[in-house]
Amino acid sequence: MAREPRPLRSVRRRRHRLPALTLAGLLAVAVAGCTSPGDGGDGDSVPSSPPPSSPRSAVPPEPHVGFDYQIGGAYAPPPGVGAVSRDRTAKPAKGLYNICYVNAFQAQPDATDWWEENHPDLLLRSATGEPVVDQDWDEVLFDVSTPAKRERLAAIVGEWIDGCADAGYQAVEADNLDSYERSRGLLTPEHDLAFARLLVARAHAAGLAMGQKNAPDLAQRGRKLGFDFAVAEECGQYDECGPYATAFDNRVLVIEYERKGLARACARWGGTLSVVLRDTDVRPAGEAGYVRETC
Repeated sequence: MAREPRPLRSVRRRRHRLPALTLAGLLAVAVAGCTSPGDGGDGDSVPSSPPPSSPRSAVPPEPHVGFDYQIGGAYAPPPGVGAVSRDRTAKPAKGLYNICYVNAFQAQPDATDWWEENHPDLLLRSATGEPVVDQDWDEVLFDVSTPAKRERLAAIVGEWIDGCADAGYQAVEADNLDSYERSRGLLTPEHDLAFARLLVARAHAAGLAMGQKNAPDLAQRGRKLGFDFAVAEECGQYDECGPYATAFDNRVLVIEYERKGLARACARWGGTLSVVLRDTDVRPAGEAGYVRETC
């Protein structure tokens, strides 16, 4: 089995409003895969029921819990924080509800060579064979277009999810669920959701709750396939918090990057959702440019 490259620090991803949402970071381990018997014919349909419950019950974060977003670097959580999200390479915060950040649908920029060497066929490619890249973050998309490739990718990402559980995290946020929007028409929402269902099942088997990252248009479908809560970037800024709140019973962690977005989120959702303002690089406390505010 090939080994994953050195751990990469997640870089904050600023979500753009093109038609969509989301962003973030990740890396690798390796595995061979096979077609999942549960995917059905072409593998594109997504079951409407969640995967079977695991022996260890996954517990989602409480609604309106004090929240801090630390994927750019861990630091002592401020007073009043009950839940924190950190990169999977970081240690969880003692005594808090910890969410493990994983870039599940795209490759970190400095991991591309590793993927090309070990799993070139798992990177999404154009008709000419060129990798399809998220230009905003220079991240090559994973090819989740077939059941067999989804199984192989889920085995790799699943190793990271298991690592989150072993480290003591209570949940995972899987970034870039909306990679289909940057796929040049090669992927569909059904492809991404079918892959997400495998990751949700893996997380639940490890006793972890799974958070849907962005993609408000998929909130109801995400909840039906098994996501337990949502992590939403700039839903106040773009008036998109409602679909998450409805689908996930207010178990929504909101990150805003502009004060006008914070103001909008607080005015409408400050009493029900967990809302925090962070700087776009999500710097650790003490670094120049660090910003953190709440409602």
